[in-house]
Amino acid sequence: MTTPMKDYQSRISDPNSRKLGTFSYLPPMDAEQVRKQINYIVGRGWTPAIEHTEPPHASGHYWYMWKLPMFGETDVDRVIAEIEECRAANPAHHIRLLGYDNIAQTQGTSMVVHRAPITV
Repeated sequence: MTTPMKDYQSRISDPNSRKLGTFSYLPPMDAEQVRKQINYIVGRGWTPAIEHTEPPHASGHYWYMWKLPMFGETDVDRVIAEIEECRAANPAHHIRLLGYDNIAQTQGTSMVVHRAPITV
């Protein structure tokens, strides 16, 4: 017997139901899960980068780059420190972590690591 597929109740008019990329259908990641994702990014040789945006603009294609991509960074704690610095400077913004694959010349992964409260 198979379990029927669950319908996802998303509405454009409900900003809290909008999904923002990889892992967005799962519960929010805790600090240890974010650490594992960063470790995966640097372990593959990808370049970590941090972006942020206001919640009403999160579904757009352009997010603000936080500083420069962290070229050659392999220290997970330094990446976490940058995420925390971005969060402190932009507490009302969503924050996204990216892993750029310089061999394939594309994003290897992208995930929201901080979701700001949404006010309508």
